[in-house]
Amino acid sequence: MRFIQHKAEARWFYRVVSLGYDRFINPLFWTAPMRDEALALARLDDPGLEVVDVGAGTGFATEAIVRTVAPERVTMLDQSPHQLARARRKRALTGVAKVIGDAEALPFATDSCDRYVSTGSIEYWPDPQRAIAEAYRVLRPGGVALLAGPLRRRHPLARALSDAWMLFPAEDEYVAWFERAGFASIERVHVAPDWWDPRWDRYAVAIAAVKPRAGEPPALPAPATPPCRCASRASRPDRWPARPSSRSRCGSRSCASCAGDPRARYEPGHACLTRSFLEDPQRFLRHRLDG
Repeated sequence: MRFIQHKAEARWFYRVVSLGYDRFINPLFWTAPMRDEALALARLDDPGLEVVDVGAGTGFATEAIVRTVAPERVTMLDQSPHQLARARRKRALTGVAKVIGDAEALPFATDSCDRYVSTGSIEYWPDPQRAIAEAYRVLRPGGVALLAGPLRRRHPLARALSDAWMLFPAEDEYVAWFERAGFASIERVHVAPDWWDPRWDRYAVAIAAVKPRAGEPPALPAPATPPCRCASRASRPDRWPARPSSRSRCGSRSCASCAGDPRARYEPGHACLTRSFLEDPQRFLRHRLDG
């Protein structure tokens, strides 16, 4: 799993990035023309639609949604309180509900929404298939899901750099995730900023599809477990003695096997590695050097 494809890492990443997201990130990587071209697939043509914007961040896509949909019928969901705090400062989003939540476990009832929108969020999802199945679940029959995200790079260096950082799926992966979730009538359009040379690669895709019938998706995938190296503690009791507590102090779902050993979070690849560094850099470095 990529570095900030972990949910904990993504939260800490956006704690910093939220400070300049609208000023520096969007104008370069996710522009207003890209957003508008992608949102056209969602058919946001009725002010009475119930719309959820998942991974809404500071509300860049939501600002376009409320041009045609009544703000009180739109809900923004994001796992970052810092991103949503920025959204609360925007006058256009005053009437929009803002919810802290997980794209892979949406806090909305089955068959409760008319439109599902998610732009620039999939790259941080540990389990995209589960998140898209959740999109299917919350939509009403005939509802439209729109998802926009980056595409896998072809150049070996560009691909290595992007894959180390976050998820860059291939276009056929997007289509397969939608099909497995039960969606029909799949449409797609490619989008890119003005500075992008189309000879390099296709930059990003917006893909939309319709929920054909009521209820749950055909087969909801089991939740993905973030990769964790805590299990290796059991084979090294001399170096990592178990603590008496039965609950991991690092808070990761994947840490049951570390039996409360707080040093587990300093292991490379652990879901809480970045948070450990940000909370106490000196302690982090001591543990890494001692290891």
